[in-house]
Amino acid sequence: MTGTIAVIMIFSIPILGIITDHFQKQSKLKQKMVEDQLELEKLKHENFVIETQKMRLELEQMKLQDHQEKTQIL
Repeated sequence: MTGTIAVIMIFSIPILGIITDHFQKQSKLKQKMVEDQLELEKLKHENFVIETQKMRLELEQMKLQDHQEKTQIL
């Protein structure tokens, strides 16, 4: 009986080490994935802001052109 317990304890230590290492690697991969997603969201937001500014400038330019056309007609 004592021999069986000793054998189980001897083999359980490396198995627990392997399992722990596996969970640590999974956690690191998840952390990297979350960081990448955060960076992607920052880039999306930056792109949105740039496109919004571009559209605003185009709208102002269209208003100016429309105003100039109206003044030329009159």
